[in-house]
Amino acid sequence: MNAIPVISSTGLFTPENSISNEELVESYNAYADLHNRENANAIAAGETEPLDHSSVEFIEKASGIKSRYVLSKEPILDPETMCPRLPERSDDEISILAEIGVAAAHQALKRAGRKAGDVDAVLCACSNMQRAYPAIAVEIQDALGMEDGFGFDMNVACSSATFGIQTAADYIRSGSAKSVLVINPEICSGHLNWRDRDSHFIFGDVATAILVEAKDMAPASHWEILGTKLKTRFSNNIRNNFGFLNRTHPETRDDIDKLFIQEGRKVFKEVVPMVAAMILDQMERFSLQSTDVRRLWLHQANTNMNRLIASKVLGHEASADESPTVLDTYANTSSAGSIIAFHKHSDDLSEGDTGLICSFGAGYSAGTVFVRKMG
Repeated sequence: MNAIPVISSTGLFTPENSISNEELVESYNAYADLHNRENANAIAAGETEPLDHSSVEFIEKASGIKSRYVLSKEPILDPETMCPRLPERSDDEISILAEIGVAAAHQALKRAGRKAGDVDAVLCACSNMQRAYPAIAVEIQDALGMEDGFGFDMNVACSSATFGIQTAADYIRSGSAKSVLVINPEICSGHLNWRDRDSHFIFGDVATAILVEAKDMAPASHWEILGTKLKTRFSNNIRNNFGFLNRTHPETRDDIDKLFIQEGRKVFKEVVPMVAAMILDQMERFSLQSTDVRRLWLHQANTNMNRLIASKVLGHEASADESPTVLDTYANTSSAGSIIAFHKHSDDLSEGDTGLICSFGAGYSAGTVFVRKMG
């Protein structure tokens, strides 16, 4: 008989520094003024477009974001820099991506009453890896003191966490592992173009961890994984062309497409119906009605997208209790967003309550994880 996979616990690492929209707008507008002064002649000649100011009102209407946590604050706000500064570490030091992943992992282990030696595998699932190899997951495994087991990295952009959960659950069902840590360290400030008015407010930094285990070893209070579904469909509407081959064409190595770029309106129009249909199909498969779903922990990218998806799933405008948000204070943290929402807004549910963890983003990619509170 196959083991039943459950979520035993989650962990969260939040950076100390936060940037408010007011601070961000002041920085961007100072940069825009500087750019316009330095290019005044070209602008006057019609050779260059002037940069418009950003505003708090624009940011909050477009996204619902009010602030974001970052690992490096002052350089981002410096109009001359507008990029995080994270000093390179020696090969003998733990990498920054592994470090924040370990912090989230320790919290998840502690909440489950588990030791690192109890874990069989580590999956590092996030949008951007700090390096190609050795795997960040293996570094996390080593830093946790796991002498046995295995680890590997996986990247499905904003859906990495849900894809990681299904992968871990499959290991549990097959008997390949009994306890798996899925780690989502997201340093999104590193691939955001802080000089782009349309996206300079989108991302923040964070790390989350999900401990997926066999039901027979889980703590009394846990979340049984009822089922998962993954979907991908190729699209260029969210893209980042940074990679190891950039050095082979140095003339375009530092172009803006080597950072986060997106066609926001197209993403909204195409992703919302795709995700809503995917969720409703899963609900039909599990014989779930909208009234059976107690809470939605949706990907935290845009409040307008979440509002529309939730209304299609629930059949009415979702309340903050039915579809909680962390986007306002964390911003978009890529794969970690839905896990932050689950981590912060799940303890109050009662035994037998059913909920949905859902992610969606670049690829396009989408993942659903239906769970039920036990104990």
